[in-house]
Amino acid sequence: MTTLAPARASAPPRHWLASALRRLLWWVTLTLTGGFQRRGRLPRGGCVVIANHSSHADTAALLAALDARHAPVIGAAADYWFASPWRRRICSRLAGGFPVRRDGGGVDDLLAMADELRAGRTVVLFPEGTRRADGEFGTFHRGALVLAEEAGVPLVPVGIAGTDKVLPKHGRLRSGVVRVRIGAPLPAAATPEDARASVAALHARAEAERKRDSGLRRRVSSVINSRWGAVLVFLWAVAEALSWPLIPELLVATIVIAVPRSAVKVSLSIVAGTLAGGLLGLQLAAAGAQLPAPLTTDRMRAQARHEIAVEGADAVRHQPWKGLPYKVYVAEAGKADVPPVDWVVESAKARGSRTAMLTALFAVLGLLLQRFRRWYVGYLVVFAGVFAWSLAGVIRTWS
Repeated sequence: MTTLAPARASAPPRHWLASALRRLLWWVTLTLTGGFQRRGRLPRGGCVVIANHSSHADTAALLAALDARHAPVIGAAADYWFASPWRRRICSRLAGGFPVRRDGGGVDDLLAMADELRAGRTVVLFPEGTRRADGEFGTFHRGALVLAEEAGVPLVPVGIAGTDKVLPKHGRLRSGVVRVRIGAPLPAAATPEDARASVAALHARAEAERKRDSGLRRRVSSVINSRWGAVLVFLWAVAEALSWPLIPELLVATIVIAVPRSAVKVSLSIVAGTLAGGLLGLQLAAAGAQLPAPLTTDRMRAQARHEIAVEGADAVRHQPWKGLPYKVYVAEAGKADVPPVDWVVESAKARGSRTAMLTALFAVLGLLLQRFRRWYVGYLVVFAGVFAWSLAGVIRTWS
């Protein structure tokens, strides 16, 4: 390979905005589908990136990983991505793709990008030419090496892991963590076999990191994503509104931190269960039933009774911020013959706002802490201790 020629430190500014928007789009998409992590950085200036290819999601992973100052463009199969107008628009606008022929003339298509490389842009290529099953590597073609030599820029290997789980070949979108590991530039005398070995090694390291996860967190994810996940959360919230001593927000802290994308499902299930349980509890209390209310005190009941006597159904708005159990308000409202419709409406406002706020908070926290998933059990231990201490404090305050 020839001596590397001086290149711009970054791509021309006119390309930055489009590249930044693509990076944000795919980073958010991958984060919401299970998580995204990157290790390593590209060298300054233009370069050719080569990566393994097992899924259409590989393009999204690379665009999310590469800085906007490199203004990356992706080599895409002309016979597939540019065979129809709608695919051409998707590839060009969402991925910055350019056509590469696979049936002859592909090297000429690549060499046409040499000036872009010298101007500081990054060209991303999949040397295998097509998607392979995860862990399998085909023959690496020479086109990427020829382009890097012609433009006088580095050739940088990248390993991608997890995309075949998120979007399998001929499969549907699933949840999963994607990791991208960027390696050091290859030596000038590198061969296609050297490039293949470097990408394979980076892929193996990224895959090993991707699998470092808590077994308990995976089981929680499996349960909440099952057909019974929302039902179990709903039943917990119903029980808490009647007698169960543990608030449903405990599920938010347990489930949403582990599976951030379940936030909407969990939040809606909690609110629906709270309202259903509250309405049932209201009717039972109005009929004279006395349900068990563990971890409550006479002072709690007196406070709720006073507020309901003064404000009626509006009194439930105090519940989320005073630490009094919802079931205490439900029981006292039933005894006071508060109209059920008014109670449901006001409960939806009060409980819904708090649940939505807490769920959003834990969803953001879960997204930010995805790389620490293997310590999920430790998080639960710490959280359980903090919750127990807080609950004891509330009971002491209202004793």
